[in-house]
Amino acid sequence: MNTLALGPQWLDPDYLIATFGLIGVLVIVFAESGLLIGFFLPGDSLLFTTGLLVTTNKLDKPLWMVCSLIVLAAVLGDQAGYLFGRKVGPSLFKRPDSRLFKQENVEKAHEFFEKHGPKSLILARFVPIVRTFTPIIAGVSRMNYRSFITFNVIGGALWGAGVTLLGASLGKVEFVHKHIELILVAIVLISVVPIAIEYFRARGKSKKAQPAPPHPADRPQGAPADARRGRHAKR
Repeated sequence: MNTLALGPQWLDPDYLIATFGLIGVLVIVFAESGLLIGFFLPGDSLLFTTGLLVTTNKLDKPLWMVCSLIVLAAVLGDQAGYLFGRKVGPSLFKRPDSRLFKQENVEKAHEFFEKHGPKSLILARFVPIVRTFTPIIAGVSRMNYRSFITFNVIGGALWGAGVTLLGASLGKVEFVHKHIELILVAIVLISVVPIAIEYFRARGKSKKAQPAPPHPADRPQGAPADARRGRHAKR
């Protein structure tokens, strides 16, 4: 099966699975779930492709085992992110930008966490980039550990097993086999939709926050416009 590389070849799900197998999938899921360097990795399309390859016997592993290991990797990844956030603390917000770290990603995840609370650990699983930084922000915020574990496991299961099972289910459909490139592109686009919505919503709020220019009728006496009218009246 040849899939469309949505970027460099080493980010193409089919290439990654063919090269590194299930171990590579688990490492990527772990890294993208809570390590700062994992935000750019192809999570959704990778899981979908994994499920598809299992159901077509191109990945010779039982589906239940693949799903279980993926969920475990996702949960452990969030756990690592949470512990990192607790250790680093507020200094994370002062960290300078670098090639692999952008302060805006931290700020987006922080806003997402503040808006949705503990359930953000579930919702963020389905939002690229945000899912990497949210468990770290949870650690920085000293979120109750029992609550964190609960929402971490739920989110890891819904995302890790859910997307993989979706790929396994659709992998039996002939249309998917013939249009796998378009399917993967659609998955990436759908996963980016929440980010686009938040971006335009933030732009709308910033525009509303800008003060409107004063109406001419509200200008105080002696303003330039009044002065000009006074000069014309004298003429």
